Amino acid sequence: MPIRTTAAIAFEPGKPMVVEEVDLDPPGEGEVLVQTGAAGLCHTDLDVLDGSSPIPITFPVVLGHEGAGVVLEVGAGVRNLKPGDHVIAFGPECGLCGSCRHPTGNFCDSTFSGVVVDPTMTSGGRAIRAGYAIGTFAKHFVTDQIRLVGVRKDAPFDEISYLSCGATTGIGAAVVSANVHSGASVIIFGLGGIGLNIIQGARMAGATTIIGVDINPAKAAIARRLGATAFVNPLVAGDGLVGLLNEMTHGGADFTFEAAGRISTMQQALAAARIGWGVCTIVGVAPAGETIDVLPFDLIMGRKLQGTTLGGFRGSQLPELVDWLMEGRFDLKSLITDHLPLEKINEGYDKMRRGEGLRSVLTF
Repeated sequence: MPIRTTAAIAFEPGKPMVVEEVDLDPPGEGEVLVQTGAAGLCHTDLDVLDGSSPIPITFPVVLGHEGAGVVLEVGAGVRNLKPGDHVIAFGPECGLCGSCRHPTGNFCDSTFSGVVVDPTMTSGGRAIRAGYAIGTFAKHFVTDQIRLVGVRKDAPFDEISYLSCGATTGIGAAVVSANVHSGASVIIFGLGGIGLNIIQGARMAGATTIIGVDINPAKAAIARRLGATAFVNPLVAGDGLVGLLNEMTHGGADFTFEAAGRISTMQQALAAARIGWGVCTIVGVAPAGETIDVLPFDLIMGRKLQGTTLGGFRGSQLPELVDWLMEGRFDLKSLITDHLPLEKINEGYDKMRRGEGLRSVLTF
């Protein structure tokens, strides 16, 4: 029997989502039914809504990939989850493919196999797809067991939903993908929900110089509270931004990160990395079709350019990350500036477009 629930449906790009009742298919082989406790509003979903995402998504769709909740029912063949378990939605980890078997791989071969999936919901007789094979912008969702991670039950849903993507990507970009070391100098371009967590990751790794770069001066206070040692506004620095940053880091930073999703800041981040050994990590997602120009000389001189997905973390590592959260090693509560009901999801994304707040979370 289908499960009657409520979801925010995106019928086409450029239009507000519509919140209405849908019929959700029950869990099949290897699938799990989750009652959503909280779902984060991530910029990746905004790109899909605005039609600029490089990720192929078929409309109509229920978006949402950040989410946490309680398992209600499991399908046949589900191995490690049972009703009552608390779970976080995350990138898939099948444990069998070449990436999952690789010691440093976190990009399961099935990652994009379910981005456009067979319809799992219907509304008024119309088929609705689940974005990213998850679809957390609903009071219930069904997904494959490899996209869920069981975690401790005392962790708050609003905070651990942030670990589905944004917070984990930021922290992991510093401590896993870039492997920031003690005493390092770090520059972060873009202090949104991911960039502020790169600051936390750099602090946790022992970096001594952490410079946050953002056009919004209101970000300076929270950046410093999370571990930044300096804040630079590009609108004030102007054309001399890279020169100023190189001066502040005595020739360039050991590690730079781009978390704004702009080609111009990606090139600035690479230019601000130290010749000889500086590592520039691209975290932000640029609009579809845009490319970055890289001079081979920059790479020959020892600068390194890399990207990261989910900060290099695997789903199986999330329980440890939740432990770190509960131990107070990093702060997510201060970054969640809005708790919204599902019915106000469009208001949350309007605020994101205006650059207001830090992180909005739907609570159910």
